[in-house]
Amino acid sequence: MKGIGHEAQEQGHDSGSRGSARYPGRYGLRAGQARAESPSGIAFSDFKGYEDWAVVSSARTDEVLKVIVANPTMIEAFKAGIPGNGQPFPDGSRIVKLQWKPKKSSEATFAVDVPDVFTQAFVIEKDGKKFPNSGGWGYALFNYDAASDKFTADPSPSDCGHACHVAVKAKDHIFHPYQKR
Repeated sequence: MKGIGHEAQEQGHDSGSRGSARYPGRYGLRAGQARAESPSGIAFSDFKGYEDWAVVSSARTDEVLKVIVANPTMIEAFKAGIPGNGQPFPDGSRIVKLQWKPKKSSEATFAVDVPDVFTQAFVIEKDGKKFPNSGGWGYALFNYDAASDKFTADPSPSDCGHACHVAVKAKDHIFHPYQKR
């Protein structure tokens, strides 16, 4: 299976928007490239434009810095009070957890971790017809390879996927709330 790589011009962006291993930029299918799809049937190309989605939240483990972004459908739902109002997110809601290895900043005058090498994108999409057995949510993990500048679907069962998200079933299977700003 071929991965997904940069092709900024294909998405209407000048070559200056191309990313680096540290901060990947615009991703899209290259001409003639196969559609990268996860074992769960989720295609990374279905998340086109995620780089410009609004930030929902962030998280950090000992090994990974994470930024969680959501598409406009999901952001509107958050702003309408979902899931706190007991309503589920609508079909078409999409969320991406962008993951970097952290490093200590060499420029800041205080101790702070900053993103180093981009490693993965964990994606979640709501489609009740496509994913009826998991609360309507589908999960997939795409690994980023800096050397080839491509994403490939992880063949494992999509990180933790639905099994982990059952813990927050009362919040329509979503861990991170839309953070106040």
